[in-house]
Amino acid sequence: MSRADQPLFLGVELDGDGAHPAAWRASSHSPVELLGGRVHAERAQEAERAGFAFATFADSAVPPSDPDGISARLDAIQRAAFVAPLTSAIGLVPEADTVYTEPFHVATQLASLDHASRGRAGWVATAADDAETAALYGRDGQPGRPQDAVEVARRLWDSWEYDAVIRDVATGRYLDRDRLHHIRFTGDDYSIVGPSIVPRSPQGALPVFGAAALARTVDLDVALFDVRPGSADELIARAADTAAHLRSAGALAVLNLEFALDAAGVPATERLHALDARTPWPAHRARYTGAADGLSELIVALASAVDGVRLHPAVLDVDLTEFLFAVAPRLRDRIPLAIPRPGDTLRATLGLPDAVNRYQESA
Repeated sequence: MSRADQPLFLGVELDGDGAHPAAWRASSHSPVELLGGRVHAERAQEAERAGFAFATFADSAVPPSDPDGISARLDAIQRAAFVAPLTSAIGLVPEADTVYTEPFHVATQLASLDHASRGRAGWVATAADDAETAALYGRDGQPGRPQDAVEVARRLWDSWEYDAVIRDVATGRYLDRDRLHHIRFTGDDYSIVGPSIVPRSPQGALPVFGAAALARTVDLDVALFDVRPGSADELIARAADTAAHLRSAGALAVLNLEFALDAAGVPATERLHALDARTPWPAHRARYTGAADGLSELIVALASAVDGVRLHPAVLDVDLTEFLFAVAPRLRDRIPLAIPRPGDTLRATLGLPDAVNRYQESA
């Protein structure tokens, strides 16, 4: 099967009010509402209606730095957990750091999210390497390695066999201790015996996402990558080259694409000009600005080059809605899309094989 014959999966970033640093100024709610659950639930539900395979939730230990913008955010795993019972199909993929966090706690929180979402959780593994984050944790250097944190998580997710919980009333046993396994991990910076404190989740092993740069050392299922801004032809050629390299490393290749659409009779360029006058939006990655049909054509062209596209709407309250009504129907008519259905796991939506428990296989 060629790349063109395989379903393209689409993701969307739901952090804050959008990718533009001044997006909050064009939103339909006050900034303080981002510290509650309603806005996050409504956006996740809208993304689910649009057919997105997954939604990501950005995070950082350091709050946003724009002095004129929003200066706080809720923890990404908490946001994903809140919307889990309020959605039924879309994958929920929060960011969590691998350097300064405790890998045992991250792994168990993510496993709990997979239980809450009934198998729709994933993880964007990040690697904070800036001095401000280090200082926040009272460190003067990186105490942890991303590859160690991901390996610990994968071992902990495997440390319970699926049938470890037996609930044997006659013998008074809740667990079969022989079906729990010590992971006995020793790295450069910490050691963990295990097992996890959370039973094996519906997916077993959650799909692990991460920036393309991590694919050299970290076991990723999905690599998220950027390409330099340029023409559509240049974007597609660069994306195809990068995607081929990432697939050779065993990861699905997902392009990050920012976008702003014409809306309510206002051209996208005019909308961005008004926002840029407040806070400029740096052009560090591929971006589309214009009519809905142009974005549809670009994504259709990218379908032969990449496994997926993660979209970053300029203003969520505007551009996500425009995508739902003006872009999503065009795409469904043009190319096969991996649109999740209630009951699907995120692994299944992404076309990943069922997870195999390393300890059960060797027992």
